[in-house]
Formats: sequence, structure tokens, C-alpha cells
Amino acid sequence: MSTLTFLGAVGEVTGSRYLIEVDGGGPGDGAASHRLLLECGMHQGGREAERANAEPFGRLAETLDEVVISHGHLDHCGLLPKLVREGYRGPVHCTPGTKALLEITLADSAFIMAKDIEWENRWRHRAGKSLLEPLFDIDDVERTLALCQTHPVGQPATLAGGVTLVYHDAGHILGSAIVELAIPSGGRTRRLVFSGDLGNPESALMKDPETPRDADLVLMESTYGDRDHRPLKETIEEFAEVLDAAFEDGGNVLIPAFAIGRTQEILYHLSMLYHQGRLRQQRIFLDSPMAIRVTELYERRRSTLDPKDLHALNVAAHGDPEQYLPGLRLTRSVEESMAINRIRGGAIIIAGAGMCNGGRILHHFRYNLETPSTRVVIVGFQAAGTNGRRLVDGADHLKVLGKDLKVRAHLHTLGGFSAHAGQTELIAWAGAFRDRPRFYLVHGEPVAQQALQQALHQVGIEAELPAYQQRIEL
Repeated sequence: MSTLTFLGAVGEVTGSRYLIEVDGGGPGDGAASHRLLLECGMHQGGREAERANAEPFGRLAETLDEVVISHGHLDHCGLLPKLVREGYRGPVHCTPGTKALLEITLADSAFIMAKDIEWENRWRHRAGKSLLEPLFDIDDVERTLALCQTHPVGQPATLAGGVTLVYHDAGHILGSAIVELAIPSGGRTRRLVFSGDLGNPESALMKDPETPRDADLVLMESTYGDRDHRPLKETIEEFAEVLDAAFEDGGNVLIPAFAIGRTQEILYHLSMLYHQGRLRQQRIFLDSPMAIRVTELYERRRSTLDPKDLHALNVAAHGDPEQYLPGLRLTRSVEESMAINRIRGGAIIIAGAGMCNGGRILHHFRYNLETPSTRVVIVGFQAAGTNGRRLVDGADHLKVLGKDLKVRAHLHTLGGFSAHAGQTELIAWAGAFRDRPRFYLVHGEPVAQQALQQALHQVGIEAELPAYQQRIEL
């Protein structure tokens, strides 16, 4: 029988990784002829995550035949270059949109890692300690990209070992996909569906997630399994009120930026507010080189986005891209970023990184977090152990770039901008499958997973919570 082993994103949101071993023959033949890795994601959220990322792949890197990726967020694909560095040379399957994002995200990750390691090694050298090596570098990224094989949504692809792959639109970010794998197992074909990250139907720019109907086994994300998001209309109203209050108080608005998806959605809503005459700030900074490149990629791939939202944006701006958001300034260089910190009020600053554990947002925290007129707007999930999570949990102090800051800024968490499905959407997606497949809940913290498990049980769907390294037969 073919098997699946859970190697990540169990009991946590990040670190997605699942090993599928395809049996080598008919019933009773236990030899694995094909080893496929579904996802190769980074763990995110502090020292424990760093230790998990540094753990060697061991024989896995050299014995894998293929890798399948659902989308371009680092918690799903971020360790691909490390896998290649340690010996993997097989194909990496993804959608065309994901490949385009990998060219940006993996290179950016390697660049940031190199800078962090360089900084760390300075004091290690002075202290006589051994120097650190990065998990991967830009050469590993280039080798990884050369291995990518792209498959459009909806078009079946035959993989080695008799496995068939079909991608379905997940509606989460550009190129994101639900993964459907038809896998030989014990003389039969078993259908495995992995949700990837399911999109929020209310999100701007993305199409609604597709709903496959047939499966024998389903791996379903549970990031927001314990709650629904606030309706988008109410969220936009609250967002507008926050922006207006900041303007009245003479303060800046800081928005930690998730470079892929969330930044583009926030820019969309800022543009709509501007054309409604409701945006008083005249200076809006997108202070993230990666988010700038991703935003430009979204523009180039407009044909894959939701035509209704694009039509609304075109009508508002009279079809002229230059007029979508006239106050927007793209700050690519360090010097341009530093200049923003001379602005004491009246600006909206969208800066990386989304969970506030690095990037330019930390420099803006240093100059704004102790100012009562500042508003910090959290627009995405904050993993345990991150600075963003500490703020959401009510921290009154935050250590930033070696300095202990008192949190005097107003904090606002706007969950309605989430690019993930909420509990109601997850239950509806699960309920659309015929013949009740086996469900395993992944990509969720324990409280969210247990809540979703109970909610599914109430509608007649039984779901299991897998353990790390648990191995199941398909």
C-alpha cells in the first residue's frame, strides 16, 4: 500500500511537508518505487522554528523522486533551496503563477538570510565563536528554479510512479492551488486532495476557491478553524475609521506587509477609499522591495485575477493605472526607506515583514511605536513566537533592533482582510465532497484544529488531528 507521512504543519500553521511513498506493485507488494514530497515549507515563529528549519533533511533529499508545491508562501515552499543544497535534483511541480512568485520570494529569502548571517557572524568573530552558514544561498535558489515544471490549473499532468497531478484554483494568492493527486495503492487508485491554503471568498483580486467533489483522503488547512472573519464591508469601514483617526491625531499608520496577496489587497482597498473621497492621507509608502516586485507581478498577470474586482478598480480610476492610488510611493532603496522616518505624521507606511520578525517594519516601529498618535494595523495571521503575535496578545513592551520600546501606539487587528477561509467556509468546502472521504486537519494551532474538528463532527464529518511523523496507508 502507498503511505503518507506527516512531516510538518501538524499542530502548527507553518512548516508544511508531507511524504508520499507510492507502492511498487500490486496488492501485498510493500516496496516503495516512488517517493514524492508534497510541500517543503519553512517553519515560522521564533527560535524553535529556526532550529526546525536548520534540521538536515538527511537521506530524504537524495531519495526523493519529485516535489509538488501548492503555492508560493514560504511556509509551503521556503525550504526548497535547502533541499536542493542537500542533494535533491528531481522536478519541482507548481503552477505558472507560483513559479513566477518563487523567482521573487526565494531570492528575497536568500538575500535576507545572507544579511542576517553576516550581522550575526560579526559578533561571533569578535567573540571567537564558530561562524554560521546560511540554510541556502542565491546559487541554490537558481538551481531550484531550474528544476521547476509548471502545470496550468485544471490540466492533468502525469508524474513518475503512475501518479496523476491536477491543480485547482485555491483563491488564496496568485498561482495558489488545491492539489489533487491520483496515487496507485494496493492495485487501486486512491485520490488525495490537499487544500493548500483556501482563500477567503470575500478577498479582493482573487477568484473564489474551487471545490473538488471526489477524494479518498483530504488534508485540509485549519488556520482559522475556530472562527469566522468579520464581514469585509464592516472591516473596510473600521479600516477607514482607523485611517481617519490617525489623520486627526497627526500620527502615522503602520501596516506590517505580507508581500504576497495581502499587500495587493490593502492597496486595492486604499485605492477604492481614495476614489470615494474617504482617504485623507496624501502620502502612502510601499516600503518593501519584495512587495513592490510582487505587486508588479500581479499587474502583469491581471488575466488570472478576479475580473469583477479589476473592473471596479478600472471604473474608479477611469482605466488609468497611474490614477489607481496617486499618493502611492514605492520605496526600493534603503535610503528612501530611512527618509520615511523623518515623517512624524500623516503617512501610511506598508512595510515588510508581515509578522514583524524582520524587515523594514522594525525600523518604523523604532520611530513610531512609542508615539500615542501612531496606529498599527495588523491584517494577517501572526504565528506564535513572532513580534506581531506579541503585539496582538497585548504586549506593552517590544524589543526591536536591540532597543526595548514601550508600546504606546494604538493597535488594530482587522481579521476581515484575511486571505484564509474562516470556519464556515472550511465546513462548506469539506461538506461538498461526495462519499465522505477521510479528513486530516493540518496547518492550524491546536485550539483552532480542535474547534474545527468538533464543528465538522456536528455536521457528520469525522476528521483526525495527525501527529508529527505519523504514517498512514492510502
